[in-house]
Parts: sequence; C-alpha cells; structure tokens
Amino acid sequence: MTSARPRAGVLRIRSGDHERVTYVELFFDLVFVFAVTQLSHLLLEQPTPLGVLHVAMLLSAVWWVWIDTSWVTNWVDPQTVPVRILLFAMMLAGLVLATSLPLAFETRAHIFVGAYLAMQLGRPLFMLWATRRASPGNFLNFQRITAWAVLSAPLWIAGAILDGEMRLAAWAAALVLEFSAPATGFWTPGLGRSVSGDWDVEGHHLAERCALFVIIALGESILVTGATFGKMEWTAPTIAAAVTAFVGSVAMWWIYFNMGAEKGTERIAEADDPGRLARVAYTYVHLLPVAGIIVSAVSDELVLAHPTGPANVETVAAVIGGNALFLLGNLLFKRILFGRPALSHMIGLGLLALLAPAAVLMSPLALAAAGNLVLIVVAAWETWSLRDAVEAGAEVEVEV
Repeated sequence: MTSARPRAGVLRIRSGDHERVTYVELFFDLVFVFAVTQLSHLLLEQPTPLGVLHVAMLLSAVWWVWIDTSWVTNWVDPQTVPVRILLFAMMLAGLVLATSLPLAFETRAHIFVGAYLAMQLGRPLFMLWATRRASPGNFLNFQRITAWAVLSAPLWIAGAILDGEMRLAAWAAALVLEFSAPATGFWTPGLGRSVSGDWDVEGHHLAERCALFVIIALGESILVTGATFGKMEWTAPTIAAAVTAFVGSVAMWWIYFNMGAEKGTERIAEADDPGRLARVAYTYVHLLPVAGIIVSAVSDELVLAHPTGPANVETVAAVIGGNALFLLGNLLFKRILFGRPALSHMIGLGLLALLAPAAVLMSPLALAAAGNLVLIVVAAWETWSLRDAVEAGAEVEVEV
C-alpha cells in the first residue's frame, strides 16, 4: 500500500522524487502506435517528394499533440479522475485523428482538423481550469498557450476548406506558428512571455515519456516487419531481409538507450534550467530520431518486398535517409545535453554519405545490410569508448 499525499487539485505535488510514468499515460500512448503505423503506410504508398512532404507535416502534427500532452502530464497528476477523463477524451480524438491521416490531404481534411483542434484547444482550456487557483504562474502561461492555439486554429480550418497547394500552405503556416511558440516563450500582447526558468519541469518524467515514444516507433517498425514477413513465402532472401530489419531496430535501440537516454534523464534532472533543456532536446530535437525510425520502417518494407535486384531510388532514399535522420537526431540530442558532439555519430553520418553514391549499384538487401553496419559501428564505437568510464564508476561523457 502507498500512503496518501496531499494534492493541489489535479496538479502534481513535487516531492523531489522521480515522478514515474503512469499506466494511464502508457494507455494513452497506444493511440500513437496506430498513428505511427498509419504514417509509415502512407509514406510507403506515396514515396514521391510531395508524399514525403505530406507525411512530414502530418508527423509534425502528431508529434506536437503528443509532446504537448506529455508536458501537461508533467504538471498534472494522471492518477486523478479529471486528468484521466481528459486523457481518455484525447485518446478518442487521437483515434479519429489517426484514422483520418491517410486521407488528411484529400477527403478527410475536415475530420483531421476537427480532431486536431479538439485536442490542441481542449487541453490548454483544461489546464486553465486546473491551474487557476493552485498555480498562478502556470495559469498565466496557459493563457499565453491558449492564445497561440487560438491564433493557429484559423489556418488549420482554412486548410481544411481549401484544396491542393493552398491547403498545403495554410497547414505549413499553422505548423510554423505552433513550433515557433515555445521558442518565443509564447509571447502574447498584454501577457508578455514566459522564460524557461519559470517552467516547473520534472526532468525524469519528461525524459522517460520521450524515450517511450522512441519505443513506440521502434515497436511499430518491428510490427510492420513481422506482419509483412508472415504473409510472404519464406525464401533465403526474404529471411535475410527480415533478419536485417530486426538487426537495424536493435542497433537503433542500442544507440539511443545504451547511454543517451539514461544519461539524458540524469542531466535534465540535475540541470539549473531543466525547462530550457526540455524545450530544445525533447520538444524539438526528438522528432528527428522518431522520423528516422518511421522512414527506416518503410525501408524494411521495401527491402522485404524486393530484396534482390538493383535498388530503386525510393529504397535508397528510405535506407540512407532513415538512418541519417536517426543519427542526426541522436547527435543533436547528445550535443545539447552533454555540450559536445558524439564523434561516432558524425563518423556514421559521413559513412552514410559515402554509401549513397554506391547504393544504386547494390541490391536492396545489401544496401540495408550496409546501412545496418554503419549503425553497428556507431553503437560499438560509443559503447567501447565509454566502457572504461563506466567500469571505473566515473562520470560518463559522450566520446570526443
């Protein structure tokens, strides 16, 4: 049994201990497993430059809904009934959003926008109610956040009404507006701007939430590989392709979780200004490795479908691009948290650049294996370079 602790309405009471991720938050995340799967399939069906742009914009919207909610559950207690009801309502809206993604730029634009705005407007309005008496500073901040959400809403609605390039432009402008809001401190006329030092962030919790989203993306990759492989004839090339896809997922897990995720949690928990680190390293940068995993899941599908013969442009772009996005995201993440770049990650990006010109001469299976080899080199390099420090119990830094 656990002892009861005082509450400030639905807000978390900071006890100084690590705030664990609750079961209802994990339940909420299940909707985003479906959303990530939808995006992977959409990219697989539309591997054109326009299709890639559409998926990038939709992924940005999905990520923004999820990361905004993670910030909110950093402040409110998901064990309380009102917060659970909020998360369940957002799950329903998120399910509608995820279902509409394949046709968001076609016949279901209004459904996509309706579900998106329901979450992006409903959540800050809930926080205004939750913080109005218990947390004056956060109440003021959520007034600013609500104002920015209201400002971007007409652009989303206009995009749902318009077609083609006009829809693309309206939604791109809405995303630029929303992504720029935290960087400006949600500056609002008459209300001023907030500073990151005012954000009462529990670093362990937010870092763990973002790590769980990486797990969601990796899990979706394995799910897609398993489902596709199970329907295929099991020949030597398809078995090799399935094993290669699995090895790639393991290598990505190793690069992110072996040192970076845990040390990142410690750094943000110990930081003098955890709000600034959370804003840059988790709110913005974490979108890159997630995008890399999604693109890599598409490459796994392409390689499974055609493991032999010359690799086409789509397969080359997916294999090289997915690995590059993942490494770049991890490089920036570790650079922000540790103050220095990870040399292994820069070497990995260089190797991928060298691999690209020769990729069109390789089979899809050989190309995927070569891409995995780059990830394995990065993972092994980082692990080896940090091994002595770990065994000595010293402070672990990213290798130089």
